[in-house]
Amino acid sequence: MEASQALAFQALVYMLDDEQLRARFLNLTGLDGAEIHQRIHDPAFQIAILDFFLDHEPDLLAFCEARDITPDRPAAAKMVLLQGV
Repeated sequence: MEASQALAFQALVYMLDDEQLRARFLNLTGLDGAEIHQRIHDPAFQIAILDFFLDHEPDLLAFCEARDITPDRPAAAKMVLLQGV
C-alpha cells in the first residue's frame, strides 16, 4: 500500500509542476491548493490522481517516462488503493 501511495504522491507532484496538467486537474475536480493539501492522505483522492493520468494516455506515458516506470504501474497502484477504500 505504501508504494502505491508514494506513486500517487509522485503523480501529484508531477501534475502540480506542469501548469497545463495542474489547471486541467483543478478544473476537473473543482479543488484548490488548500484542499489538495488536506486530502493528500485520502486513498480516494490518491485514486483520483492516478485516474487523472489513466484517463489520458499521453499524460500517463509522459509521467511514466519521467519517473522511469512502466505504464502499468499506475493502474496496479490504483488497484491496491481500491482495496483500502
